[in-house]
Amino acid sequence: MAVTKTQIGIAVSAGALLVLVFLGYLWWLSNQGPVLARSEDRDPLTGLPVSIKMNPLRDRSTEKAANKFLRELRDGHCDDLLLKWEHDYHKKYAHYICKSETEHPLLSWELVDWEDAPPLIILHYRGKRLSNAGPARPGVDQDLFTVTTENKRSEWVVTKYDAMY
Repeated sequence: MAVTKTQIGIAVSAGALLVLVFLGYLWWLSNQGPVLARSEDRDPLTGLPVSIKMNPLRDRSTEKAANKFLRELRDGHCDDLLLKWEHDYHKKYAHYICKSETEHPLLSWELVDWEDAPPLIILHYRGKRLSNAGPARPGVDQDLFTVTTENKRSEWVVTKYDAMY
């Protein structure tokens, strides 16, 4: 079966149209914020959306800073990590965090919401921790916590950590 010039023209036009639509979608995504959509349904206790859809092209530097902080916290470097908090009003809170993190170590975490509050970005996470219900009831608890980041000298730095133990 012979292919005609018309068929080739239609195929090339369809391919070009697909490429243009794809490039237009990428351009649209690059101009959107980090959260594309939040579900209308909210958790009744926390008020956080049940699900969010994140922009795959978002700047992840805030998430990287928060994840680095959380990994160091999980790996037992809490005192070193919060040493700089010792010199301001966070001193007692830093000791409380380190003591609580030792008693309830963080196992894993998942980003559940992103809140822009210029110049800060507040990342809400759902984390899993070892339960401290005693040797008769070992297990894993799930809780929410927040990590607040601030852009200092073009680098994102964790300035606050809120968790309920």
